[in-house]
Order: sequence, then structure tokens, then C-alpha cells
Amino acid sequence: MLICVTNRKLCRDNFIERINKIAEGKPYAIMLREKDMNISEYECLAVKIKDICNKSNVKFIINNNIETAVKLGIPNIHLSMSALRIHKNRLSQFTNIGASVHSLDEAKEAGELGASYIIAGHIFPTDCKQGVPPRGLSFLQEICYFSSIPVFAIGGITSDKKNDIIKTGAKGMCIMSQIMDCTNPIDCINSFLFNRLP
Repeated sequence: MLICVTNRKLCRDNFIERINKIAEGKPYAIMLREKDMNISEYECLAVKIKDICNKSNVKFIINNNIETAVKLGIPNIHLSMSALRIHKNRLSQFTNIGASVHSLDEAKEAGELGASYIIAGHIFPTDCKQGVPPRGLSFLQEICYFSSIPVFAIGGITSDKKNDIIKTGAKGMCIMSQIMDCTNPIDCINSFLFNRLP
């Protein structure tokens, strides 16, 4: 399964048009990240992307902005570990709850706090984490082995690495840079999905 994570600053064409194309490619989900936006800007963008995802029957995940998710009736939320700890008593409002983890202890804690899936990273070198060593496939495999909930890999993920990722036991992977600046989002998504022709 593939989660496409947004970063409009990496997008070289019209951002909303790109989101439309990504949704047409039918990934498992689109996550609206955009951490630099204020709440009102984020909410306006979320309204547009929610409509796009609904039309294509693609899950729409709100990243960290619980108030926006509640206001717009979006059942999918993804949180940092610090946010998960803070909001652990509000999670009953959501169907799918994700958490970003960077250690085995965090992975275990996320499950105990009510997360329904985790995103573990970063697995490979990535421009988003310059100067920070990647944790590698052995880290991902350990997380997958001990986690009681599905694990998605993130960080430097390219389609040529998908087999290695799935072999660790991961449920799927997240991509940001590649989906934001590729020439054809649908072709990009297809290259990650095992049940489609390359």
C-alpha cells in the first residue's frame, strides 16, 4: 500500500492539479502535510483535497491538525509521537490513527496509546533529513517484527526499493519527494504497486 505525502514546495506545477492526478492514480491514501501553513490556510487546502479524495475514493489523512480533522469530519489523522501523547484521549473520534516513530520503544508506545498504524523512518538517505543518518532496513524489519499494528516505511523511498521494504514485513510505504516532482504521478504510483503493470 502506498501513502502519498504532500509538500507543495517540491511541486513544480499546479499543486491542486497534481493532487488530482495523484488521486486518479489510486494510492491507498493522500496525507496533507504542509507543516508551514497556519490553521486557516491548512483548513482551506484540506477542504479542496478532501473533495478530490472523495471523488476518487482515496483515503485522505490529516497530518497533526486535529481541529481541522474534527471540523471537516475527516476520520483519518496522523500524529507525531508528542502529539499522540497529548491527544491520546481524543482519538475515539477517528477511525484511522497513525503515528510517526523513530525507535522501537516509540513503536510500542504508539500501539499502546491507540495508534492503528505507524510510519517508521527515515529508512534511506533523503534530502528532507540532510545530515541525519538513515535507520536502514534492519531497523524497519525490527519495527515490523515487534509491532502489533501495520508499519509503513518512509524516507528516501523509490520504486526500486519496494521489494526490499515489503520483505521486512512492512504493510506499505510513503513517498513525498518522488510524487511531488515526478513528470507523471499516475505512472509514478503504478511503479510502486505490485498488482499493476510497471
